[in-house]
Amino acid sequence: MQINFLAILFAALIPLVTGFVWYNPKVFGKAWMRESGLTEEKMKSANMGMVFIVSIILSVLIGFFLQMVTIHQFGAVGMVGGDPELAKPSYTAFMHDYGTAFRSFGHGALHSFITSVFFVFPLIAINAMFERKSWKYIFINTGYWVITITIMGGIICGWYAIDGFNLVTPK
Repeated sequence: MQINFLAILFAALIPLVTGFVWYNPKVFGKAWMRESGLTEEKMKSANMGMVFIVSIILSVLIGFFLQMVTIHQFGAVGMVGGDPELAKPSYTAFMHDYGTAFRSFGHGALHSFITSVFFVFPLIAINAMFERKSWKYIFINTGYWVITITIMGGIICGWYAIDGFNLVTPK
């Protein structure tokens, strides 16, 4: 299976870009700080270099996951144990018909949006409820991740179409 590392690395920068806008004091930053119980002093005490580096690394992990969510052909390769050479003829026929199908920004964005609503939102909400955070806090953070993951998935899936990346198919 070919993995488009460039697409994943580029998409991994999206959380920083959207976070810069979303958590800006003129957008949701002040409300988020109030709801999370943070102060300006506490924010300034963080090692922001380390925060950015770890954020990018974790965002790369999200990108790897989104690749599997948005590009269905990875599932087909997984169904044959990762080795297309050992696959049955039905796999070859499937990849011939659908090898590059459904690779667009819109398709990736749709599947990533669905993932963020049905997977990320519950994770954030469950943690926040146990932390005794408000629904405002939950919606600010969920909104950020819904937008971020939607854009990331769109980029990853669409980039495969632009680059002409193709998953390994049998000869």
